Amino acid sequence: MHHIWKTAGCSSRLGRFQQVVWSQQLTQPQQQRHYHAEERGVYGYKPSPPNSYQVCEEALASRARQAAIFRLVEAYRTHAHKVATFNPLAGREVRELPELEPARYGLSDGDPVSPEGLVSAPGVSTVGQLVEHLKTAYCGRLSAQFTHCATAEEQEWLAERLETVVSESLSSAERLRIGEQLIHSQVLDKFLSVKFATVKRYGGEGAEATSAFLGQLLALAAAAGLREVVMAMAHRGRLNLLTGLLQYPPVQMFQKMRGMREFPDDVKGIGDVLSHLNSNVDLEFDGHKIHAVLLSNPSHLEAVNPVAMGRVRAREQTAGYGDYSSPTSRSEPGDHGLCVQIHGDAALSAQGIIQESLAISNLPHSRVGGSIHLAINNQVGYTTPEARGRSSSYCTDVAKLVDAPVIRANGDFPEDVVRACRVAFEYRQRFRRDVFVDLVCFRRWGHNELDDPTLTNPSMYRNINTRVSVPDRFVDALLEDDLLTMKDVERIQDQRYSWLNQQLAQVDSHVPKANHLEGGWRGMQQAPSAVTTWDTGVDPQLLKYIGGRSVEWPSNFNIHPNLQKMFVKQRRDRLRAGEGLDWATCETLAFGSLLHEGTHVRLCGQDVGRGTFSQRHVMLVDQTTDHVHVPLNSLTDEQTGFIEVANSALTEEAMLAFEYGVSIESPNRLCIWEAQFGDFFNGAQIPIDTMFASGEAKWLYQSALTMILPHGIDGTGPEHSSCRMERFLQLTDSKEDAVDGDDVNLHIVNPTTPAQNFHALRRQMVRNFRKPLLIVGPKMLLRHPQATSSLADMAPGTHWLPVIDDPAASAEQVRTVLFCSGKHYYALAAERAAAKRSDVAIVRLEQLTPFPTLQLNEIREKYSKATKFIWSQEEHRNQGAWTFVQPRFYNLCATKLQYCGREVLGAPATGTGRDHQREAKHVVQAPFNM
Repeated sequence: MHHIWKTAGCSSRLGRFQQVVWSQQLTQPQQQRHYHAEERGVYGYKPSPPNSYQVCEEALASRARQAAIFRLVEAYRTHAHKVATFNPLAGREVRELPELEPARYGLSDGDPVSPEGLVSAPGVSTVGQLVEHLKTAYCGRLSAQFTHCATAEEQEWLAERLETVVSESLSSAERLRIGEQLIHSQVLDKFLSVKFATVKRYGGEGAEATSAFLGQLLALAAAAGLREVVMAMAHRGRLNLLTGLLQYPPVQMFQKMRGMREFPDDVKGIGDVLSHLNSNVDLEFDGHKIHAVLLSNPSHLEAVNPVAMGRVRAREQTAGYGDYSSPTSRSEPGDHGLCVQIHGDAALSAQGIIQESLAISNLPHSRVGGSIHLAINNQVGYTTPEARGRSSSYCTDVAKLVDAPVIRANGDFPEDVVRACRVAFEYRQRFRRDVFVDLVCFRRWGHNELDDPTLTNPSMYRNINTRVSVPDRFVDALLEDDLLTMKDVERIQDQRYSWLNQQLAQVDSHVPKANHLEGGWRGMQQAPSAVTTWDTGVDPQLLKYIGGRSVEWPSNFNIHPNLQKMFVKQRRDRLRAGEGLDWATCETLAFGSLLHEGTHVRLCGQDVGRGTFSQRHVMLVDQTTDHVHVPLNSLTDEQTGFIEVANSALTEEAMLAFEYGVSIESPNRLCIWEAQFGDFFNGAQIPIDTMFASGEAKWLYQSALTMILPHGIDGTGPEHSSCRMERFLQLTDSKEDAVDGDDVNLHIVNPTTPAQNFHALRRQMVRNFRKPLLIVGPKMLLRHPQATSSLADMAPGTHWLPVIDDPAASAEQVRTVLFCSGKHYYALAAERAAAKRSDVAIVRLEQLTPFPTLQLNEIREKYSKATKFIWSQEEHRNQGAWTFVQPRFYNLCATKLQYCGREVLGAPATGTGRDHQREAKHVVQAPFNM
């Protein structure tokens, strides 16, 4: 095993920081970043100006004069979607709806109407004409639900836009562009059905209008000056999008279908299945350029959606847009990038991550200026018809959770789908809120091309099997309008077939490329197979300065008296002494030193600003105004790195996936997600399994996402005790019969000192590669009198210690070596002192992966006279690190460990106080009696 020493290469830039400032107020004219202030917010949140929209007096007067007619108009806007003809599989019969009858409001067809203030319909003069206008706008192939939107401005704007868009014609060029996209999509599906007949490709047949929607959306985004579109999409129709609009080389897709790698041979990675391929491409529409990203996704439906949101949010920070723009800038969230979430109908209404993602969609530190949601509504989920797949009327009813409008379009008519796209995009740009488009279509084949859908849905597929395809229907219309000839159609088809055949012929010679370390990731590397050590120390004078600034506040700020009396005074006293620094202080020094070096930090989780255990207080709340001050964002006037303190919603799955999306955008941001208690991570098990632990192996997405999970069997019952480290250990590719390198997929540490936590956090950013990190976080050690560190422990030349030897043990006297991990060390040390056992050494395993074979063998050699080697843990035998460390000690360190700890249990801890006390006494005393 190679052991390489690396240095951070960062200048301390002390300068005027040699003299530490200890005053209670900011001594320099720093910009205050108040969270709740109307004029500006804390870093990462810029409040929008208040909305003063009102319906004009003339319109209100007109509605008052024509109250019955206005009720009829509102009825159409509210109820007409129930009888609209947006479902291509529905029958032709006309449904009657009492709410839409003029007689219900005391009106008849000949009654006069003055449309001003009522509808966008010039030329309407009678109720009959008004009804025809409303039917055209709301009862046709294009319909909408929008009267539930939160503001009158949104409702008024949507009504006007929906009533005008139906009459807007697409130009001949636009129609021809759509026709070509549809032909290309159909050619691909037919080509694959012949050349790869046994491959499940999840084609887009029946939903080909998706290409028209996305083509229009990308063009609109480019024309509006957006720089990037980030898309989240599941499997159906994905290959059509990749090889069509996103210019993905079909040869690479064909290689995947032939069982070949999508990565070059010199790149570490296992790859993923065909339907999870990703794309990054620069596109141009009518002279306007835009970057399009289709993220890789796991098979867990909708799990990638919050990842796309996080990616867009992070890109805005990198570019300095939206919430990250200057207070005087007019930039709004969503000015730089657009998040597009493409849903399957069954998953949209059933997967809980959808609700969680919507719940965070407009919160200060996770808003992205509104996502555009496209529901590819094929009216069946796997094989389950919609009547058995949801309790709501529509798959998009979840949109009402955030008062988002829903625009519904018939997938048989791509022009109407394009019109729906236009309204959705314009709404998003104007209001910066989420909007849904429900593309009602069908699935030509079963769940996949090898499936027989008539087994479970015979009536539906009798209907589908008699239908002309969407591309053929649209091409027929172009032929009828003399925009195309059959020769033109054949030419487009032949060119596409020829191109696909050329790509297929290159399968054996094509060398795939990997662009994972380009752009903003240039200079990064994949982690080496060796173990490296990095100098993560910082000049003590700079640390004193950072620590002093971390407990300062503006002169007009009213800090909590208890914080001022205890927290602030203690931190200052300990920094002066350079000793006794607690966990929160050293964590703050890690954050502040990274900020000083220009690295951004994002701290996310429930109540992370103050900390679950009221220990952190990285943000201060004014006791009079509720304004928030984040002292670390006022370190210097020249500061370029900032900390975003994102107190999150009470959600785990969507929030962790969102943070993963933030983390993969750039290597220059330390992203931390902290659970209130360690066991709460299991609400985010899907992104942990499919992204956090395996994202780099599958997709080459490097991530420094750091999870802090408070852990400790402290008598708080089955929950609030364990972060289930055994589950994470099982997720790693650490080897039990060979030495690990830094390329282990998931790094797991269990630090026992504040300085160790300091180094673990800084190491995430100092290294020239990025790896996800799990910190088994303490609870009891946050204020433990012995769990303290000195500034010397964090000075230049210091670094992370994978193993901490016993400072009090004499190798000549030791006959028993206790190996342990985490806060259990302090209980064992106290018991040893009480028992006066100088023959026992206690060695702390601070790092579990990569497994520190070298350091443990050095320890083993040092205690050559020891005859007993015991693994002592407070967790139950079937939990904790025991089953992980035992074979590694045996195979790699030639050490047969004895176990000492709690016995097996089907829960993390007992819920009975007396049982806990008995067990806690046993796990501390028993190792000394073996």
